[in-house]
Amino acid sequence: MIRKLHAWVRREDGAALLEMALTLPLLLVVSVSIFEFGRVYQTWQVLTNAAREGARVAVLPNVDDAAVLDRVKTYIAAGQLPPIDDNQVTINRNTTVTIGAGVTAPASLVDIQYPFTFIVMQPVAKLLVSNSTVGAALTLRASATMRNE
Repeated sequence: MIRKLHAWVRREDGAALLEMALTLPLLLVVSVSIFEFGRVYQTWQVLTNAAREGARVAVLPNVDDAAVLDRVKTYIAAGQLPPIDDNQVTINRNTTVTIGAGVTAPASLVDIQYPFTFIVMQPVAKLLVSNSTVGAALTLRASATMRNE
């Protein structure tokens, strides 16, 4: 009788199921995090390139801010991101850039501030934490400065 009880206690019938139940949520969180942060990096790359394109247009003579803004919006649309408002792009044509030996040259700066929302991580964070800033959009910022021609 004791031998049968001892054999019943040592059974491993559900061990694989229990191990999977413990590791699957961790595996899902890690894989979703990789996808989400990959999206953040891709969005930041599109914004950085859009700022560079805007700065390239801003340094040209006789080009107004509307043309710069149009180039930035066109690049962001080509990157398949949701459109941005005009107030999220700052164009400063009165800045300087150092060209060496303490010498500066006039330059133009294009700065983009873009709200990014995680698809999976922010709703999960809202469920777990009741803090109001946890579910807020992350503001990505990209800027480019180029010397005026």
